[in-house]
Amino acid sequence: MQELQTLSVLTENAAGVLSQVSRLFSRKGYNIDSLTVGETDNTEISRFTIMVRGDEQMITQIANQLRKLLPVLSVQRLLPGSAIHRELVLFKVKAETRETRDEIIQIANIFRASVIDVTRGSLTIELTGDSSKSAAMQKLYEEFGILEMVRTGCVALERGTGTIYTASKQKEEFELGKAL
Repeated sequence: MQELQTLSVLTENAAGVLSQVSRLFSRKGYNIDSLTVGETDNTEISRFTIMVRGDEQMITQIANQLRKLLPVLSVQRLLPGSAIHRELVLFKVKAETRETRDEIIQIANIFRASVIDVTRGSLTIELTGDSSKSAAMQKLYEEFGILEMVRTGCVALERGTGTIYTASKQKEEFELGKAL
């Protein structure tokens, strides 16, 4: 089985960039497991976090192909032990009795999650964490009945002082992109 890999990609914040990136994956026949995109601290730059299953050769090929796209400024592979991965999950859980609501809230507290909506028939819980934390909470809430669930997809950053700009080749690409 192929391992889940993380690519962090800086691009120009412009219309059509998401389409170019997704077309690249589609043309190569690769499936994206998770994709998140948002502005960085610089409003002219977006950061993609792409989770994809593949071996070393495939991930290297994807990274090289991404680097060839004009709006791409930098590509970094985030290794499992050297990166922090997080996702946001919202659970709407069936809770028709006070006792059930109390149990659901206790579980949320154990996971350091927040109750963000309460009705007589349901609770909505917000959880931030890695995918194993989300999976564990989901399993516990399934016995109550999950009415709805939504995940944001993974975002990730390299641990420590290293950044996507640190590696010389990527920094040169980024500096070149800023000069254009």
